[in-house]
Formats: sequence, structure tokens, C-alpha cells
Amino acid sequence: MRILHTSDWHIGRTFFGEQVGEHLRTVLAALVAAVRENDVDVVVVAGDVFDTTMPAAAAYDFLTETLIALHDAGATVILTSGNHDSAARLRFQSSWARQSGIHVIARPEQGFEPVEVADEHGDITFYGVPYLEPALLRHVEGAPETRAQAAVMQWATDLVRRHQAENPGRSMLIAHCFAAGVPESANAEDIERDLTAGGLDVVPLTTFAGFDYVALGHIHGRAELQPHIRYSGAPLHYSFSEANSPRGAWLVDFDASGFAGAQWLSLPVPRPLRRLRGTLESLLHDDAHEGAQSAWVAASLTDQARPIDAMARLRTRYPHAVHVEHSPETRLEKQQEGYARKLAAAPTDEERIESFLEHTRNGVGASEVEREILAEVLDHLRIEEAAR
Repeated sequence: MRILHTSDWHIGRTFFGEQVGEHLRTVLAALVAAVRENDVDVVVVAGDVFDTTMPAAAAYDFLTETLIALHDAGATVILTSGNHDSAARLRFQSSWARQSGIHVIARPEQGFEPVEVADEHGDITFYGVPYLEPALLRHVEGAPETRAQAAVMQWATDLVRRHQAENPGRSMLIAHCFAAGVPESANAEDIERDLTAGGLDVVPLTTFAGFDYVALGHIHGRAELQPHIRYSGAPLHYSFSEANSPRGAWLVDFDASGFAGAQWLSLPVPRPLRRLRGTLESLLHDDAHEGAQSAWVAASLTDQARPIDAMARLRTRYPHAVHVEHSPETRLEKQQEGYARKLAAAPTDEERIESFLEHTRNGVGASEVEREILAEVLDHLRIEEAAR
């Protein structure tokens, strides 16, 4: 049996306020084509199908179209809820969908749901574990009273292992959590805004003992924690910290004995990400940045003083610039006491204004144009004062 492991679609998400729905549509269409070309039997989506607990109507339509396309490509689909999803909304009509081979597993209080899919060697049991919020499981009989993700995941997988003991055979676990051992390269620093700081939400790999393959979601970069325990990552880049992380899914093979290996399936990147650094003028005119004009751009400006209208000017060359920050090569320390003395000692209004500008603009005083404007304004004020 061939299984495609994907996760973290985040339907409805924006990128720095820009709509990326058509980009996601392009990528998932490529994923559907890959299902057909690679004779995939089962598609597993390990959580965070939507980006919000209250998706717009268009997001539901998009999901429906994608699930129908995967079904038409010949695959059984099994998807679980993630921490961004509303389990109740995601599983709407799940009972009907199951009849056509689309399984939506989003009942946290059940701990897990098994789905059996047969090949020439017999059944493979897919154990879907929805995202488990500890606080919402306190009313569930047998669930631990805890705030730790590790404890509720242990509870759920223990339930699965009891089921396994009564129904032995090949198995795959699908879960959405933060597992121990995720490499730094896979964990974008500005993505998983819902993670609890510290170690409370880290799930030990021993929790996943006893399964032929573990399909994980939640981390946006691909990661192989063990040969049979993997994250597929998100199909789109949702952060500049992911710029060098490939986008795709895992093609997982099962034989008569269980897990037989996995290979990476690359997916297209509709718009690449580029980080640029330099003065505003160099970014606007340097030929070395020619290839960035069609990319999402994050610019780090090294001008000594913060340029005026930097984003608007950047977009004259990079129409998809979405982030700009001021990061000068040298940053002068602001010493309030020294500045106050210098300001008090300045003999003229012009020098006081110059001191103020240098203090607030990282050592850069007024330009020639600004000095001319200031001179006209100060002359006008002096004429008014003299006429009083």
C-alpha cells in the first residue's frame, strides 16, 4: 500500500496580510496529481486543515473541492483536527463523508478513531488522534487531569495500544503535536504561536512505541525524527524563517510486514521567499537582486537613518514586498543625560533641532533639503515674533 502523508494546510491563512489561497490551490492541485501519478491508496492529513476555528464559507468550499479531487484520484482520505481547527466544525457531515471513503477524525473525547483499509496483504489500521487540548478532556472518563500535552497523548496512545492488542496487525498513528527531537531547521520561530513555552507540550518519542509508522503534524518544516516517525510540514511557506525549508509530502510504502520506507515528494513553490539586506538605494538599483522581483520579499535596511516611505519605495521594484525592518550596521547608544546637556548648550534653534534629529535618527542629522525647509520655517517664526 502507498500512503501520502501531508499536514498543516492552513486553509484561509494569509501571508503578512496577503491572500495566498490561489497559491495553496496550485499546490494542492499538484498534490492531487501526484496521488494519481504515484498510485497512492490513502492520503493522510495530520491536522491544521483550517487556519482558524471559524473558517469562512469559501474555506469550506475549498476543502470540499480538494477532498473530492483526492477521492476522484482514487485515494481514501483520512484527516484529523489540529490545534488551529474547530473539531466540531471540521467534522460537520463527517458521517456522510465516511460512506465515500473520506474519514474526518475530530472527536477529542474519544481519544482516537480507527480506520481500516485493505490491500493484498490484509488490513492496515490507521489510528487517528485529533488534537488533544488537556483542559477540554477533564470531563472525559479515564482522561488524566493535566495541563501537559505529553500526558494526554500518552493516554490516547495507550488506548490505541489496547485496541491493537485485540486487533493485531499493521498500523499507522496520525497525530498533531510537538514531538521531542524536532531539529532547529524544521521549527520556524514565528509560526507555532500556540505552543506553550518550556517543555510542557513536548511529547516523548516513547509515546509512539508500537506503530509501524507515525504521521505527525504541527511543525511546518519536514522532519525525520526516526525512520518511521516523521513530520511532513506545511505545503506552503507561511514564514520567512521557513525560506530554506522544502515543501512537499512523504510517500510512505507498506508491505506485508509493515513500514517499508518513505520518499520525499516535492511540491511546487508558487512564490519563493527572499530576504534582502542593504541600503534602500542599493536594494532599489543593484542588479544582484533582479531575481527577487517576483518573490515575497522581507527587506532589512542598513541605512544609518530610517528611510521615509521605505515600503512604498521598495514595492516600486518588488511588488510583493511584505516586510521591512530598519537594521543599521552601526547603532548609536542613546545617552539621555548627554543629549540633555548637548541640547541645553546649543546656542541656536537650528543646532537644537540638529541635536534632536541626530538623537532620534541614529546619529543622522538634517539633510540639505530639510535644512532649507527648517530655515524657512524658523525665519517665518522670527518675523512673526518680531511683529508682536
